[in-house]
Amino acid sequence: MILLVLLASILILGVTVYQYDEQTKDYNIQRFERKEATTIQTIELELTNKTTYPVKTENLAKIFKERINEISSINKLNIAIYDLNGVLLKSSTENAFEKLNKKPIPEKVIKELSQNSNHRILKTSEEDGVGFQSSYSYINDPKFKRIGILELQFTQDNSEIEKELREFIARLSLVYILMFLIAIALAYFLSSYITRSIKTISDKMTQTRLNERNEKIILNAASSEIEVLVSAYNNMIDQLEESAVKLAKSEREQAWREMAKQVAHEIKNPLTPMRLTVQSFERKFNPEDENIKDKLADYSKTLIQQIDVMSSIASAFSDFAKMPTQKREKIEIISVVKLALDIFNEDPIKYVPEEEELYANLDKTQLIRIVTNLVKNAIQASEKKENPIIEVKVISQLNNVKIIVSDNGKGISEEVKDLIFEPKFTTKSSGMGLGLPMIKNIIEAYDGNISFTSTEGIGTVFTVILPKT
Repeated sequence: MILLVLLASILILGVTVYQYDEQTKDYNIQRFERKEATTIQTIELELTNKTTYPVKTENLAKIFKERINEISSINKLNIAIYDLNGVLLKSSTENAFEKLNKKPIPEKVIKELSQNSNHRILKTSEEDGVGFQSSYSYINDPKFKRIGILELQFTQDNSEIEKELREFIARLSLVYILMFLIAIALAYFLSSYITRSIKTISDKMTQTRLNERNEKIILNAASSEIEVLVSAYNNMIDQLEESAVKLAKSEREQAWREMAKQVAHEIKNPLTPMRLTVQSFERKFNPEDENIKDKLADYSKTLIQQIDVMSSIASAFSDFAKMPTQKREKIEIISVVKLALDIFNEDPIKYVPEEEELYANLDKTQLIRIVTNLVKNAIQASEKKENPIIEVKVISQLNNVKIIVSDNGKGISEEVKDLIFEPKFTTKSSGMGLGLPMIKNIIEAYDGNISFTSTEGIGTVFTVILPKT
């Protein structure tokens, strides 16, 4: 009991210090972000409405010649403006509270900035015991063309928070000294009580099962009552060790089975269209065709696209617990969906885009996976139809993109509709039932949704809604 109180005191002290440190970091970041937002807004306003110079990289130093010091003073942070290669163009004057590094921006930072999805990076550093926060972001002209890089730097002052922390720890220490003295007294009385009730405790221990590994108790000499307790405890440990080994082995095997199923399913998706593409190429290949080079390029492009899908799957599964990383980039939806449909040679597939061009911030590879999986399911559902019809529509709907895949196949029975998106459920004789659950996870990761309507014997319609931004 005394040891527990002591350990609890140390742990709470550690958690308290950690919590104060995290709160301080969050406070400094939020404080800096507020200053940063105000500064960026002021700079954008200056470039949009107030300057008479053409808004170009070479004019940035002239535009902010006097204004940069005023903006720096108002927001109490240092400002530096660089060209797109990291060469310093203009900086605010150093003062007693801030320290500004006027060296060119390292290429590593510029590369990291260009690859960041938000086009902004935040760095924290410390020199001579003083903490600094720096942010890098692009400066855009009124037409959103990048013309420079903006560095903002802010000094952290945590002295007041550290003083509060020291005062709190002092008060907490007094409380735990009192608790420690009380624990000593309680330990004495409880140990006397436990000794008198040792046989009762031994009976209770023989009935206890714990899901953790414990060391055996070994005593050279003890009373008969203590020996009974030790024997009961050691027997329990033996049983626990056997159970733990079996459980650990079972869990490992189950985890690898699930992993293998997911890998196999994900790799089979691109392999099927790749095989269809190669078979189509073999069947239609004519070396004397005047368009043979264009056809060969199309076949190669399709195969490379599916190889890229497999590569992304392999990279993601190397992290064991994650599906391919979600990313957002501006893509043209109409052409990407057409590219996904080009791998299928089935005549019944009809593509009906309602727009000539439609853009959204999505992952091209993930969108191809969604369309490929739904169309593949539609083809399999329509295999026994004399005149199968599979239709793919793409519709722009306010801030959303709607993709509709319909077929006139066998449909889905009422009793299994609630299980369609459940992992490992499938109505096919082959397959592992992971396709629809996986694309559902992909869609929901983009704050979208997928739904379906189906009538047995008539057909099924899947509707995917994805936000454009």
